[in-house]
Amino acid sequence: MGLMLFPGDDDVTSPDVSWSYSGFSMFRQWLAQAEGFVLAEMHGFGGDRPWNSVSTPLAPLLDHPDDDGPDLTPAQCAAMLPRLEALIDRQQHGDGDAVLQRRIDDARQLVTVLRLCRNKDVGLIFG
Repeated sequence: MGLMLFPGDDDVTSPDVSWSYSGFSMFRQWLAQAEGFVLAEMHGFGGDRPWNSVSTPLAPLLDHPDDDGPDLTPAQCAAMLPRLEALIDRQQHGDGDAVLQRRIDDARQLVTVLRLCRNKDVGLIFG
């Protein structure tokens, strides 16, 4: 059992990205670290730091229930794209670390899905 993020375009051939729940947690921890904060310190993740204390376009993804809650809007998807692309560009010249490579691959897949959401003007569904 796991989590899939996919465009709300009702097209079963559209790209998606999926993780185990623990894999999604590790991906979000990596994103938060790249954004300069620790996810475990945040409200909803065991800490009491409010989300309005961090400034990142990735907040809608980071502060979202695993498989519930509202879809992310096309505007939110579009806003996250440049930041994810910048993280990929910055990290892709890593030292060959397999875990880092997995995070980068996951981010690339997510970028593909987010672009489709933006281009088709549909939400990103967590399921």
